[in-house]
Amino acid sequence: MSRPKNGAPSPDAELATGHLDADLGRRSRRGGVLLMGAQAVRVLGQLVTLVILARILPPAAFGLLAMVASLNLVLDLLKELGLSSATIQRNDLTQAQVSALFWINAGAGFLLAALLALVAPLLADFYDQPDLTAVARWLALGFAMSGLTVQHWALLRRQMRFGAIAGLETVADYAGYAAAIGLAVAGEGYWALVAQRLITPAVLMVGSWLVCRWRPARPAAAPGLRELLNFGASVTVSGFATALSRSFDQIMIGWLWGAATLGLYERTARLLMLPVNAINAPVYSAGMPALSRLVEQPDRYRVMFRQMVQKLGLLTMPVFAVAALTADWMVEILLGRSWEAAVPLVSLFSATAIFLPVMLSMGLLFLSQGRTREFLRANLLDAGLCLAAIVAGLSWGSVGVAAGLAIATVAVRTPLAFWLATRRGPVHLGDVCRAAAPPASAAVAAAAAVLSVRALVPHNFTLESVTAVGAAASVSILIVLLLWPETRRELRSGARHVAVYLRRRRAVLEP
Repeated sequence: MSRPKNGAPSPDAELATGHLDADLGRRSRRGGVLLMGAQAVRVLGQLVTLVILARILPPAAFGLLAMVASLNLVLDLLKELGLSSATIQRNDLTQAQVSALFWINAGAGFLLAALLALVAPLLADFYDQPDLTAVARWLALGFAMSGLTVQHWALLRRQMRFGAIAGLETVADYAGYAAAIGLAVAGEGYWALVAQRLITPAVLMVGSWLVCRWRPARPAAAPGLRELLNFGASVTVSGFATALSRSFDQIMIGWLWGAATLGLYERTARLLMLPVNAINAPVYSAGMPALSRLVEQPDRYRVMFRQMVQKLGLLTMPVFAVAALTADWMVEILLGRSWEAAVPLVSLFSATAIFLPVMLSMGLLFLSQGRTREFLRANLLDAGLCLAAIVAGLSWGSVGVAAGLAIATVAVRTPLAFWLATRRGPVHLGDVCRAAAPPASAAVAAAAAVLSVRALVPHNFTLESVTAVGAAASVSILIVLLLWPETRRELRSGARHVAVYLRRRRAVLEP
């Protein structure tokens, strides 16, 4: 690695990726495991925080924050402008290009922060919530901090520095969790949630600048910048459509039925989206740079993506199938009996989440292959389907909205996403279907086992009933996975790794 006279790494060395090619597969696998482990730690903290805060704060407090958060989800994409994906995907990147992208992201972040602060009173009037003005203005600071973080974070992912990414995300999240719980216990109400949303991006901003030693040059135009901006624009419009479709339900529920109903809906959706986001985030972080480097090697690309889809499905499909049929127990354990109205929402969101992680992973095919226009069209179509499902369900309240999204996702969105993503490129529709078949069949078997056991055991939550359901679901999943040759090989491989690990541990412990 070349260094200038002051001993710091040169900017070009910080952008180079040639040294990653030799062991790309190993890096990707290790990175995926590392990020998934860190995500598990973060999800545990988030789950504990969610449970504690749900018992301290009323649903209206969460609804108040959701009124701003639904808008922030859309504006956040405008701050990033898709330029982090451009930085990761582009092989021949220069210091001048990244510097230009940095200043664009920083400017967009500060502009959006000022815009949100200005429209805060209008937002409060729209929802008829006077407290929303101050909340929105404080949350606007998050855009300014995030705009200064985008390119440093993208460079860490480009260099596949997954250890640094996992560490920073975990520290930032836990700092936010601690602040939220502390302020909630102190009686600060919804300000506890505001503090959480500010502390986490602040820690990420400081940490990314300390860990990533790249520094921007002065603002200036750069050769090839237009191509990067065009790439980012397609990603941004795609993401904007997706974010709008994800926010529209909360905007309409908050407007029509107020903060309390929105809080119930938002907390339930967050509870179920928590594991989805926790799993998909490391999949994208590890998969995007790895697949981007393998575009010219179609066989390796196809194998890597199939393995990714199958493992992702095995982690999610059976779990959410079981969750959909045990929603009453989940609400009682995690949120308490005062949130009993959330039971049908948990069941419907779980049904949506069965296929959602695998469906979302189709975006990797578009982005890693540079098919941004197709990605845009696919996301616009998907957003239209979501909006139609939400509008169709609004007459039946929040439960109707959740039901509309569940039906649309299982029956239309997922098969359509598979077909659109595999029309071109090394991965074909049959590859995705074959990869998803074992986890899908395991989910069906688990659901059948849960229904059978729950018909025999008491419906109320007891240790015996939970044990019986868990055992029946686990056995049925294992039996189904043993019927598929590819998952049988994976199970044998996993058993060998466990055996080797145990032998090594025994050797270390023995005198």
